[in-house]
Amino acid sequence: MNQILLSPEIVVDLCCPYSPFRSETAKAVQIAQTTCRVWVYTGAVGFMIREATQALEGDAEKAAAALAEVTGKFQWLAALAGDGAVFDQPDPEIGQLSRACQRLGSEARLMTRNDSLLSEFQQAITPAQFIRLPATAASFEFIDLMSQQDYLRPELERRIHTVLHHGRYIMGPEIEELEQELAQYVDVPHCISVSSGTDALLIAMMALGIGVGDEVITVPYTWISTAETIALLGARTVFVDIDPHTFTMDVSLIEEAITPRTKAIMPVSLYGQCADMQTINELALRHNLTVIEDAAQSFGATFQGRRSCGLSTIGCTSFFPSKPLGCYGDGGALFTTEDELAERMRQIRVHGQKQKHIHPIVGVNGRFDALQAAVLLAKFPHFENECVRRQQAANTYAHLLQDQLGDRLEDLIRLPQIADGNTSVYAQYTVLLKDRERVQTALSQAGVPSVAYYVAPLHLQGAFASLGHQPGDFLIAEEIAQKGLSLPMSPTITRDQQELVVHVMAQCLKAGDISTAVPVE
Repeated sequence: MNQILLSPEIVVDLCCPYSPFRSETAKAVQIAQTTCRVWVYTGAVGFMIREATQALEGDAEKAAAALAEVTGKFQWLAALAGDGAVFDQPDPEIGQLSRACQRLGSEARLMTRNDSLLSEFQQAITPAQFIRLPATAASFEFIDLMSQQDYLRPELERRIHTVLHHGRYIMGPEIEELEQELAQYVDVPHCISVSSGTDALLIAMMALGIGVGDEVITVPYTWISTAETIALLGARTVFVDIDPHTFTMDVSLIEEAITPRTKAIMPVSLYGQCADMQTINELALRHNLTVIEDAAQSFGATFQGRRSCGLSTIGCTSFFPSKPLGCYGDGGALFTTEDELAERMRQIRVHGQKQKHIHPIVGVNGRFDALQAAVLLAKFPHFENECVRRQQAANTYAHLLQDQLGDRLEDLIRLPQIADGNTSVYAQYTVLLKDRERVQTALSQAGVPSVAYYVAPLHLQGAFASLGHQPGDFLIAEEIAQKGLSLPMSPTITRDQQELVVHVMAQCLKAGDISTAVPVE
């Protein structure tokens, strides 16, 4: 049980100091708030106003103020069209509440004192029954999208409903609005939204004419999309190892990887910070190559004061839900300063179409959904503040770990390292541990989620076996793959949650005397 819907009389109890049920109700709701998301139903507003006014001796103004204060502590659950189809029921208001609660899932509960609800609706529960339930430990998500959704809910619902009403689901007005907002943010003239971060990389290389016989330089420590898209076009992936401190492309290795067939360099801005884009761009210019930044995890980060996605010929990002700026499905975008390149990428995303039914070039179905654009438009005004809160959360992790481990910190764990001139959006907060599995097990037993990303670097994946790589070819990537562990990170993560994470880790590390070696340099 992690969702509680409060029936209207429960809300009125909380508003009225004279209610004989107030103490018990307040205790139940207080307990619920420690482990559950607590909702009130918008379809019951009229009932709550009427009953609260009566309970407060006809003082409508006092009732309205009390309701505003009480309901401000909870989430509003929207009344949907289906909730109204209850006129055939003996008590329509009960029917509405039942349907609303069922939308929250079979594990949700409706807290009520209404006898009809308690006898007819299996998910109904009284405050007294709730208080007597066995205590459950609070838990939290690795990436907490629900808490973010809570404070965005009114604008999210308004934006989504607008799309439902105008009905332009493909290339609707939200697409252009979003592209203008994002282009201005990155400070480039062109943003082209697409169906995923993977498609962004694919479209970028298609626009550059990369294909069979060409080579693209990238890194083996990344999600498979980076190299997968190169292979899909028939080009050859050329891996170079990563920097042991930032986990991004080791720029000292690029030049020796360049051949006459090299067409592009694709650095990955990993875990929220950018690669050394200045050096990469200088190398590319010297060898007449194009740079495509894979910025799937770094939208909002900066390199020497300039934003990720605006640092090279093409920047590609992802709006997958877990990203710093994520929608509620797949999505991505490309950014560029070059007009002709932007036009070509726009054509490619709609089957190579220049105008309706006219296809001068081969393209893909890479359009971004208007509903997903609506989600991003609701989120984007809060994005800068969320980036600040991610940085604050990273600072909190560092301070807590230092406090817990003291002068043993560097022997037991290695914290994220941000290069000079960089800011990070901490898409993940990734530490290095020698005995990662033991620490991860301890966290799991305490109800703390964690993730080990890229445990098999791409050069050791079967999909790229034809490249002929063996273990030991890219030592830094392999070592980070064995030691990296990402901790819970969201702009809404609380200090209490971070203290739990750090406490469990510190106890495990100190008890096991686990040390971590500095990665091979």
